[in-house]
Amino acid sequence: KHGRISMLAVVGYLVTYAGVRFPGAEDIPSGFAAIDATPGMVWAQFAATTAMMEAANQDQFKGPWGTNQNSLGESPAEFKGDFRNGALDFGWDKLSPEAKMRKRAIELNNGRAAQMGILGLMVHEQ
Repeated sequence: KHGRISMLAVVGYLVTYAGVRFPGAEDIPSGFAAIDATPGMVWAQFAATTAMMEAANQDQFKGPWGTNQNSLGESPAEFKGDFRNGALDFGWDKLSPEAKMRKRAIELNNGRAAQMGILGLMVHEQ
């Protein structure tokens, strides 16, 4: 999950640094300056959205003791971080176990690279 968030952070940082803004947020600066310039209600919406997403996806893996985190039945997840819900099918179930492991390794490595990328962008700005 951290790698996916970092991927979004790198893209968001670069897009806002290029001057692209949502309507109504044209006066918000990019980088760390945006933290102080962002209105409190936006932070409240961000916290509520994050809490909702975490609550909605908490059943997508088994706990370390081998049981589900909810009472809705068996989790459809094959591994931690598997957020498929049956609505979209990009052919994951048709892949061989070796191909699945390779795809997961690619995503992990891209996430690690994004974590280093956002860290580098943040350090460079300070």
